[in-house]
Amino acid sequence: MMNVKSVSCELGGKTLTIETGKMAKQAQGSVFVSYGDTRVLVTACVSSSPKPGQSFFPLTVEYVEKFYAAGKIPGSFMKREGRPSTEQTLVCRLIDRPIRPLFPEGFLNDVQVVATVMSYDHTADPEVAASIGASAALHISEIPFKGPTAAVRVGRVGGEFVINPTWSQLESESDMDIFVCGTKNAVMMVEGGAREVQEDQVLAAVVHGHNEIKKVTAIIEELRKLTGSKAKMEVAAATLPTDVTATVAKLATDKLNKAMRTKDKAARYELVDEAKAAVLSTMVSDDMKKTKADEAKALEANAGAAFDLLQYNLMREMILTEKSRIDGRNTTTVRPIVVEAGILPRAHGSALFTRGETQVMSAIAIGTNDDEQIVDSIQANTMRKFMLHYNFPPFSVGECGRMGGTGRREIGHGALAERAISAMMPKSDKFPYTVRIVCETLESNGSSSMGSVCSASMALMDAGVPFPKPVAGIAMGLIKEGSRVSVLTDILGDEDHLGDMDFKVAGTKDGITAIQMDIKIEGVDEAIMKTALTQAKEGRLHILGEMANAISAPRATISEHAPTITTIMIPTDRIRDVIGSGGKVIKDIIARTGTKIEITDDGKINIASADKEKTKMAIEIIKGITAEVELNKVYSGTVKKIVDFGAFVSVLPNQEGLLHVSEIAYERVNNVADYLKEGDQLDVKVIEIDKTGRIRLSRKVLLDPPAGGIPPRTNHGGGRTGGGQRPRA
Repeated sequence: MMNVKSVSCELGGKTLTIETGKMAKQAQGSVFVSYGDTRVLVTACVSSSPKPGQSFFPLTVEYVEKFYAAGKIPGSFMKREGRPSTEQTLVCRLIDRPIRPLFPEGFLNDVQVVATVMSYDHTADPEVAASIGASAALHISEIPFKGPTAAVRVGRVGGEFVINPTWSQLESESDMDIFVCGTKNAVMMVEGGAREVQEDQVLAAVVHGHNEIKKVTAIIEELRKLTGSKAKMEVAAATLPTDVTATVAKLATDKLNKAMRTKDKAARYELVDEAKAAVLSTMVSDDMKKTKADEAKALEANAGAAFDLLQYNLMREMILTEKSRIDGRNTTTVRPIVVEAGILPRAHGSALFTRGETQVMSAIAIGTNDDEQIVDSIQANTMRKFMLHYNFPPFSVGECGRMGGTGRREIGHGALAERAISAMMPKSDKFPYTVRIVCETLESNGSSSMGSVCSASMALMDAGVPFPKPVAGIAMGLIKEGSRVSVLTDILGDEDHLGDMDFKVAGTKDGITAIQMDIKIEGVDEAIMKTALTQAKEGRLHILGEMANAISAPRATISEHAPTITTIMIPTDRIRDVIGSGGKVIKDIIARTGTKIEITDDGKINIASADKEKTKMAIEIIKGITAEVELNKVYSGTVKKIVDFGAFVSVLPNQEGLLHVSEIAYERVNNVADYLKEGDQLDVKVIEIDKTGRIRLSRKVLLDPPAGGIPPRTNHGGGRTGGGQRPRA
């Protein structure tokens, strides 16, 4: 017997319905979200107890797009959905980041949220539906979740904000795409891009989105009541013995205060490790480990946790009280910046950006349409001409670690940097190249993703890409204790780890191109976001000024090692001549010249090669194929066929004319074969092009007349036009 409950509200001009009690009823929480014709099933499951020795909260979020949702069959060889795509991984992060801070401290049970897109409507956003569904599934379950949250996407079309715009609106009409998630009281996460939009307008978009979010959180609360308000799992408050915290404070405070004021990251970490080791060795003796192993293990765990908590509190108090940070900066100063462009000789463009102890090398590879990335998704099969890939090797933080596949963090950081840069990339009609940027994190101590934006921008200019304005990025942090608030410009890794917010903003001197905000507390208000955006703009303008010391405008030409694409136009009715039967002609041109050639339906031909002479050769061949024969023009032709009444001579590829027997020589020609044979090369003049396009040629008019004048001619018969024709000069 089903006990189906549902709630609805209007969202962005469409009806949003959340239903439970019909599907996946064995999950602790299960909802079926309907939005337009989009349908997303979201489930939430929890383990009955934590794994032994578990010290962190193991939340996993999966977002799965089923191709049948759009009536499609996957394009892979296996013809079934496989590992999550980059786009699906990014949606997993969108769902995960706003809900993660809302689980209680000390809750260590496994939680898994799975969102499955089962029907896709191109006008109704499945990512919004999935995020809302995740919150609803958690909220109606026994899982201890301090929600609900909800999400909307905000666009701006014609100066007006649009909630959950369609994909076509986002691509062609909207100047911003901001994904906002929050509770009824505060914003939890912001992610998106814009086309140089001012800070106040981005903030207005976030506030507008949050107002819409409140409608959705209200119906999720209603759904929980309709389902009986299932009791939440009890979570024991994480407390430490007061005697342990007091002892740790006595032993470690002075040492940690010294460490927290050490600018160099490696030196600081060494001092922290030494202080922690000293505390543990003092409180847990070797004798105790031997005689009271269990008691020693528990004490060591509590002492370690107390030490970490002390470090957390000392750093935050130092910033809030002294307005001084770990490296001695005030709250608004950007770390020292060193920049250099053009340092990799064979990459098509490169740049090294160093800010404090964060360093990123970006390298550019420029290719042709053959290098475009194929993206097969439920939205559409598309070709991607611009890619940015971010790498974070373990040596960047002085560690040994596994090298291999790309993790979710690397995918997310790369997508943010790509969004920041793509807003300023030239359109393909002005720059018909495929561009790949690789951002190698060489050192990391805070916001390597924003360092990637800066280095990528400089590398593009070094490559000669017509990049109109440099883009820079900066990360803002937050320390908040009650009413005491401090917003930090250009955060360190420790300030990210021990702070309450990571707010990244990228853009040009004229506006924002990308934004990402993650919160570790239960949301931030408009005033904090406004302060962060203001400080971020000041920091961004400073960084742009420093970047200009290395390169301030694109190189005049692209790298000599990159393929040069030359574009020519041909009549559309001649495309078939250039391609040839089964592609025979175009394949022959490519083989002869070593170029890459692309022909579009409008007659545009892109010819790519790093060798200018080969490009020139290909152009000449194509022009020869598509050229129109001109009256009275002399051509170097080739005899293709001998007939009784003359010869057919090729004057241009695929274009032949008749050289009549009367136009071969001044004297009478009784046998054409006495004068010409197939394959002969000779100059001929076009003397007539009739209304049907037939071409008549003359060799005679290019010859010197015989001595004594031109002899009279008599009808010698033969030929399609009869004999006795007078030669045409």
